[in-house]
Amino acid sequence: MASAALDTTREPLVLGIETSCDETGIGIVRGRTLLSNTIASSMDEHARYGGVVPEVAARAHLEALQPAIEAALAEADVTLADLDAVAVTSGPGLAGALMVGVGAAKALAVSLGKPLYAVNHLVGHIAADILTGDEVEYPTVALLVSGGHTSLLLVRDLVSDVELLGETMDDAAGEAFDKIARILGLPYPGGPEIDRAAADGDPNAIRFPRGMSRASDMAEHRYDFSFSGLKTAVARWVEQREAAGEPVSVPDVAASFREAVVDVLVTKALDACARHDVPRLLLGGGVIANRRLRDVALERAAAAGVEVRIPPLSLCTDNGAMIAALASELIMSGRPASTLAFGADSTLPVTQIQVAAAT
Repeated sequence: MASAALDTTREPLVLGIETSCDETGIGIVRGRTLLSNTIASSMDEHARYGGVVPEVAARAHLEALQPAIEAALAEADVTLADLDAVAVTSGPGLAGALMVGVGAAKALAVSLGKPLYAVNHLVGHIAADILTGDEVEYPTVALLVSGGHTSLLLVRDLVSDVELLGETMDDAAGEAFDKIARILGLPYPGGPEIDRAAADGDPNAIRFPRGMSRASDMAEHRYDFSFSGLKTAVARWVEQREAAGEPVSVPDVAASFREAVVDVLVTKALDACARHDVPRLLLGGGVIANRRLRDVALERAAAAGVEVRIPPLSLCTDNGAMIAALASELIMSGRPASTLAFGADSTLPVTQIQVAAAT
């Protein structure tokens, strides 16, 4: 595999591979310009189980990778030989799913003689914002909310300094949406279904708990999240109503549950902005598709004098373009490629932006 440093005076053409969960993402960027964002989702295959099944996801990635790569190359109107580098998500994520992408990226890089950049999935979500064409200012606080992760980060520099302020202690926000949807008899995935049901509900109908928000939690878990208590509270409320033979308003429960989640996410994110004197907040991850979360974040941030940045929704869900974008930034910053001495790391810490960088 090529190990020489790339020319940092021009914009690199990078293909990114993302297989951390149930979406096979192939993205191609030139510098900070998006050329292709191809996504093959296996969500329908998981719907029958009510959640992502790791073995099913890994098999789906195997089947989707080659067609997705071919589609991305066609959309970008480039060939594999044109590429300057290959990038891949090393972690965090589902181990088996990650292994498929890592193996494919290594094979592709070695066969083409191209540098390989192994990068962090969560930092990739932050990198998605550079593909909007607007200049990204640092430092920024980043709130990443997805099916598998809920993280609050302080980003001083995208390629060298990302600090974890807090993360979920149990269920991620997306998982909580899926579980509450099941309790309410709504289909998987739960996020869009809860959103639809909540549109006709009263967000103040039921005061559900805000996890990790009590005064006793703030010293040690100021920026951490917990949604298991909220999930239990919703389940018990529904059970008690049904046991008493009383009607359960699905719209009101959905709206009140969603409000509790949104309230915690936005409150902690803006608190982080205030305490670190950072007037910028970046939102990322698939749950950002939730309209109530976006609306509340924009409204409350404006009142606090904080600028909110939200990438296009197509770049908020897991995708290969964000992985390619992060690698492109590493290349243009003069960072060496990764060696082949890395594997899938399901618990890769967010502070490790690039894996196995050559010395």
